[in-house]
Amino acid sequence: MGALATSSEIWKLPQLVSIVAVAAPWRTDVGAERCTCFGAGAVTLLQPAGRAAPVVVPPPPPPHPAIRTSDSEATIAVRPTLKAPKPTPGSCDDRRMRARFLIGRTLNALVARFPASWPLIRGPMRRFFDELAEGWDQRTSAGSAAHLAPLGAALLHVHPEPERALDLGTGLGDGALLIAREFPHARVRGVDISEQMIRRAQARIGLDPEGRVAFKVADAAHLPFEDDSFDLVAQLNMPPFFTEIARVLRPGGFAIVAASWGPRTPFYTPDGVLRRGFRRVGVDPVESGEAADGTYFVARRPS
Repeated sequence: MGALATSSEIWKLPQLVSIVAVAAPWRTDVGAERCTCFGAGAVTLLQPAGRAAPVVVPPPPPPHPAIRTSDSEATIAVRPTLKAPKPTPGSCDDRRMRARFLIGRTLNALVARFPASWPLIRGPMRRFFDELAEGWDQRTSAGSAAHLAPLGAALLHVHPEPERALDLGTGLGDGALLIAREFPHARVRGVDISEQMIRRAQARIGLDPEGRVAFKVADAAHLPFEDDSFDLVAQLNMPPFFTEIARVLRPGGFAIVAASWGPRTPFYTPDGVLRRGFRRVGVDPVESGEAADGTYFVARRPS
């Protein structure tokens, strides 16, 4: 039963779909989303869970060969239509959101640039997420196609398939479950500083006798894993801990830092800071890009 529970949670997530287009215009419908492409190009979609959606077959291409695009072009995701009302400028909700954004951005900058500051803010950060764990997915759209699109696009650059993967700041486990779906033979671990978040994430998968997906309370600055433990270390919407990522990453392994809303994400780190931080610990930048409203950054430890 535990294995079935794990599998069902993985398959509830949006699915990553890659499409390579030719020169002729084409259209595809995926769930409630529609994408039209004119000319050569490629798109990456996160398909909503459920039955496969119909795909409209493009007209025959002109007599010249199909053009395949580069990896960076293939990671552009369809921008979803968000129906949630936006807060009125100047309202209480707007001011509250602005305050949270500024606090998150300040804390993220401190951790990314001055890791020694983390012990001072670790306790308040843990309490903050413990208090907000209940209903977190409804308030933040965690687990939606838009939320996961940057992480999904970054995973296209990870090859060969990892044997062991780690999701830092996993929250309710959506990132870890997406990784498990995209790499069905990988063992995936998700860690978070919030005990309440991990409790909810573990409840989603139940008891997994195979142990393919598991969650654990842990501090990303002091991970409870041996050196060279993972082929992939990913994180979505959290500050980067460069030294620990490099320590647990195996030679040839990939590191991913993604932000669901790009620069509008409270816990967002600019590419320049990521490049300098990873190079300082011997991990080389590989790719960066955009997906839906978000951004992603991929680095790799030399073999």
